[in-house]
Amino acid sequence: MPITSSAKKALRGSIRKQIFNVRRKKAIENILHDIKKLLKEKKIKEAQALLPKAYQAYDKAVKEKTLYKNTASRKKSRLSALIKRSK
Repeated sequence: MPITSSAKKALRGSIRKQIFNVRRKKAIENILHDIKKLLKEKKIKEAQALLPKAYQAYDKAVKEKTLYKNTASRKKSRLSALIKRSK
């Protein structure tokens, strides 16, 4: 447990940031889950329609510094490649 007042304040801030980070990552996971489910069902058009939402979720995570820029780019690239391979 933190002892100094500044350490206590840092702990409060990190817990708050953790809540936002988990929420953002969960949003990405939910969209990816939906896309992969659609691809299993061979509904490629619907999966492509969800692609902009996934990109938006990744970009928001980068903007809020939950993910690094290159990590998001790599994941977006692999996601689009997955959809292209499913055709």
